Amino acid sequence: MPTIQPRLLANALRALCMDAVQAANSGHPGMPMGMADVMTALASKFLKFDASSPDWPDRDRLVLSGGHGSTLLYSLLYLSGYPGITLDDIKTFRKLGSRCAGHPEHGVIPGIETTTGPLGQGITNAVGMALTERLLNARFGDELVDHRTYCFCGDGDLMEGISHEAISIAGHLKLSKLTILYDDNGISIDGPTSITDSTDTPKRFEAAGWTVLRCNGHDALDINAALTKAKTSTKPVMIACKTIIGFGAPKKAGTSKAHGEPLGPEELEGAKKALEWPYGPFEVPDEIVAAWRAIGSAGKTAREAWEKRKTSTDPDLAKLFDDALSGDMPPEVWEGLQVLKKKASWEKSSVATRKASQMALEVINPLWPTVIGGSADLTPSNNTLTSTLKDVKTGNFEGRYLRYGVREHGMAGIMNGMALHGGVVPYGGAFFVFSDYCRPSVRLAALMGIRVIYVFTHDSIGVGEDGPTHQPVEHLAAMRAIPGLRVFRPCDVVETAECWGLALADKHHPSMLALTRQNLMTARTVHTDENLCARGAYEVAGAEGAKVTLLATGSEVELAFKARDLLAAENIPVRIVSMPCWELFEEQDEKYRNEVLGPGTVKVGIEAAIPFGWDRYIGEKGAFVGMHGYGASGPVKDVFKHFAITPEAVVAAAKQALKG
Repeated sequence: MPTIQPRLLANALRALCMDAVQAANSGHPGMPMGMADVMTALASKFLKFDASSPDWPDRDRLVLSGGHGSTLLYSLLYLSGYPGITLDDIKTFRKLGSRCAGHPEHGVIPGIETTTGPLGQGITNAVGMALTERLLNARFGDELVDHRTYCFCGDGDLMEGISHEAISIAGHLKLSKLTILYDDNGISIDGPTSITDSTDTPKRFEAAGWTVLRCNGHDALDINAALTKAKTSTKPVMIACKTIIGFGAPKKAGTSKAHGEPLGPEELEGAKKALEWPYGPFEVPDEIVAAWRAIGSAGKTAREAWEKRKTSTDPDLAKLFDDALSGDMPPEVWEGLQVLKKKASWEKSSVATRKASQMALEVINPLWPTVIGGSADLTPSNNTLTSTLKDVKTGNFEGRYLRYGVREHGMAGIMNGMALHGGVVPYGGAFFVFSDYCRPSVRLAALMGIRVIYVFTHDSIGVGEDGPTHQPVEHLAAMRAIPGLRVFRPCDVVETAECWGLALADKHHPSMLALTRQNLMTARTVHTDENLCARGAYEVAGAEGAKVTLLATGSEVELAFKARDLLAAENIPVRIVSMPCWELFEEQDEKYRNEVLGPGTVKVGIEAAIPFGWDRYIGEKGAFVGMHGYGASGPVKDVFKHFAITPEAVVAAAKQALKG
């Protein structure tokens, strides 16, 4: 087969990208046209992959952080022979139901390592992937884990604040197998980047501990030289690729007009002429397709060699490796949590659920080495560190605990990358009020359906003296509004253990635990092997001839018990329903839901948060005891009393509801 010049290979990518955007009459041709030479050099000379085996564990990871340039990735995957994508898919780019969506979506087409689009997220995911490679390498060795992570990004990615957090962590940890390919084209949607930014981007990376290289992004030899040098660095590498956005377009190249709109028939024709591409829409000559397919299969030898090494690996180590990649929770973990549940029910201690979470983790972490913990500089408050975990440190990745610093957003995005890479199950802690900083990454975790666990402590006005800036009131509603996110708010040690078990066992949803600062009574004093939290809500205390059903979550379950006793003294029988996870409750059949909610009883919802969402459970005649605004600074008991979240307030609400 004759040698095809790199520029011709790159122009095949450019042509498909231009044609796809034009056919859709929507999209972003500029970045793909500008970075096609870089992508060609990377894929043909450096990227370790086998298109026929997209899930090969030791493949290099490729992240397109600027997801708006998705046609560049789609074109690469098609031309190199990945399964699950055809030319017809590219022809239907951005059409409803097309596998080639406007931005790349993980799980739709093999080879898409992460869902990107919200700028900066892909960089952070790439850091998480590179970090995971090092963690697994420290555990399993070079024979099984030895690959690199490459990330394409642009100025928009680097303007987003999350990029600063991710870049800083990567530099600190010296993630030398991470390379960022920066599309240095000087253009954003509004025009030249000079109208909004004066940052010296290379110096910024150098200040964060990165090696910085530069290349002409349209010169194959120069790109190859930079990528070759990057592999020798002991630090993460940023290669500033000087490019022209919309390369080849006669009028729009180098301007913002090339960024986010089709070129138009005349400009498209002119671009193809300038690029010496005399072919029709979506037409790629067979010899060029064949050259790309050869690139896609070139990694087969490396993949087969890896498989042979794995076969000859110590069987016990190979099994641990397979177990880590499977992500299945060992049965011993649930057995250990059962012991914790039984002990807690017997002891009936008063424990904050953040401490209960640590008690659960003390069981989990020794039994499941795949679990990796961490916190955004709140370890003593989040109680996320356990006795068997050691810190991950610069140059030493044998630990299992990450100190993220005050970087909540970066932590959440990095954990997404870790989960996507596979082989680890990440959890990270922060104050619940700072879930606002995490939210974009949490949403993407839910969109992708990946297992990431957020340990959000200090979950209500129970924060006390720190006041309204640190007292979450709207955050439960905000998190429950994210489709696909499991929001757990346990009421005691028993529920906390059950919720941890559910979060760890669920490989297809992210989960968060909202945990208290203050101590709570043990509500579940009779042990059961059944995980009652798995139903989302259940009757925790019944009553013969109940007239009132108190529905509560977390710390307010204790309040419901106290209110029940007061009402019982007035001959008003009350049942209590704990609702640790609304999402799981909504998945139960209608018969179960109706039984739990208590037909024929008046309902009182109790939660130290705003009432948004509670109407579906308490109905028009029900009542709600909780927050209706921001909190206040003061001792916990005084704050709850100030906002009338007390047993007496629940009694009054129940009586009023009974009056109709």
